[in-house]
Amino acid sequence: MRIAAVGTALPEHFYDQETLLAALAAHWRERYYNVGRIEQLHRNVLVGGRHLALPLEEYPKLATFGAANDAWIRVALELGERAVADGLDRAGLAAADVDALFFVSVTGIATPSIDARLINRMGLPTRLKRVPIFGLGCVAGAAGIARAADYVRAFPSQVAVLLSVELCSLTLQRGDLSIANLIASGLFGDGAAAAVVVGAERAAGGPEVVATRSIFYPDSERVMGWDITDRGFQIVLSADVPEVVDRHLRADVDAFLADQGLARRDVAAWIAHPGGPKVLEAMERALEVPRAALERTWRSLREVGNLSSTSVLLVLASTLADRPPPGSYGVLLALGPGFCSELVLLRW
Repeated sequence: MRIAAVGTALPEHFYDQETLLAALAAHWRERYYNVGRIEQLHRNVLVGGRHLALPLEEYPKLATFGAANDAWIRVALELGERAVADGLDRAGLAAADVDALFFVSVTGIATPSIDARLINRMGLPTRLKRVPIFGLGCVAGAAGIARAADYVRAFPSQVAVLLSVELCSLTLQRGDLSIANLIASGLFGDGAAAAVVVGAERAAGGPEVVATRSIFYPDSERVMGWDITDRGFQIVLSADVPEVVDRHLRADVDAFLADQGLARRDVAAWIAHPGGPKVLEAMERALEVPRAALERTWRSLREVGNLSSTSVLLVLASTLADRPPPGSYGVLLALGPGFCSELVLLRW
């Protein structure tokens, strides 16, 4: 199984962090006694700017969860179509070649799901096997690659597409003054990516998916996720995430690699989800790698923020554009609600 290509699509509305901070501070100034604290939290996430699903002035008009979700459906279709088309074009494939479409998101809901709506919009085959997945959050980019690889392992002549669309800005709770929500308002952005995964009987030049592993950490449900309220998605984001990385990631990665006869020193490319500065620093400690080893991830965080499940696919796209030497190994990894991690071993 190989990852033939990754397509990307970012909303046209881009704002630097100073502009976003000013807008949020103006909104919260009358209710939050320490506006300077908001500024400090936003600067600490080291994000330089973010793409938003809508123009900034449109957000105050989203008075209900229904209005925000309607916007999510509309923009998810637009970005999803662009990302899938870009991925297929880079892979030298057409819409008619797609046999399975995995759709992941945690920032909106729709029935029929976005993947179903894309069939008519893009002329995808009516025989398409659709697998919409909700709830995996940030880990879904890596988990989706793994599930798509599982599919083409069973059907080696076929093509699977993983589409991730995350519009985090549409989940913002403007009445929530918790530290978790204040941090999220400075960290998360919007975008889409689509990975094209092909079976062994199809020619492709991308990296081979050698092995995958899912790891669940018991009794950790409140580390990350949503509380679903009458206002929509309310962030659950514990300060314990870096601690979980420190406690588990090294042993998990070592065991995963050892089962393939490898060690961390054999890995040429680390393709990590940009959870935030403290999480990335914890990854560096756990993996015992220098800052340069995760530079693509740090750069993605600076340039567009954390895009939940889409982010690790953006880092993967960057890695494919500057591919390691033939025979090199890479590890794609992400963490998310559960709490859990997903590991994917690649070979170029």
